[in-house]
Amino acid sequence: MDFTEKRIDGEEKYKGVIVRVRLDRVQLCDGKMTKREVVEHPGGVCILPVDENGDCTMVRQFRYPFGKMLLEAPAGKLEYGEDPLECAVRELSEETGFQADELIPMGSMCTSPGFSTERLYLYLALGLHAGKSHPDEGEFLNVEKIPFKKLTEMVMNDEIDDGKTIAAVLKAEKILAAR
Repeated sequence: MDFTEKRIDGEEKYKGVIVRVRLDRVQLCDGKMTKREVVEHPGGVCILPVDENGDCTMVRQFRYPFGKMLLEAPAGKLEYGEDPLECAVRELSEETGFQADELIPMGSMCTSPGFSTERLYLYLALGLHAGKSHPDEGEFLNVEKIPFKKLTEMVMNDEIDDGKTIAAVLKAEKILAAR
């Protein structure tokens, strides 16, 4: 059965630095009308850097909406129209200083498909070469090395809150096990 909803019209309610919010009027598959709130977001990348010793380079940063520090894989926002691989190279360098011999695509994910257009592209970074990190202005983070095995345990023990990091770790576990 096709449950496609048809957008009739909509109105932009907010235009911010990163997101736009609109309220759409849609027709449901049964012909009834309803409203949908949509947060337009350009998307982003998430990179899980794993070194030759099996250690992952992670970042810990304060996340204002949750009011606490979160441990995450390095990540960043795409510019509209930007190639995700180019963004991954840039964000890996900015947040960790690393360059990678291999950036292995691990697919993409919709972060909150009920209301947001954000899609994140996941990468596994191998063959790391150290450099100097250069975070964006106003971006403050601590870089931490965590053994991959411990990181997977942290994911499974609900010690990692960040969805993109959880997905990247579990996908990387399968890829690394196959190597």
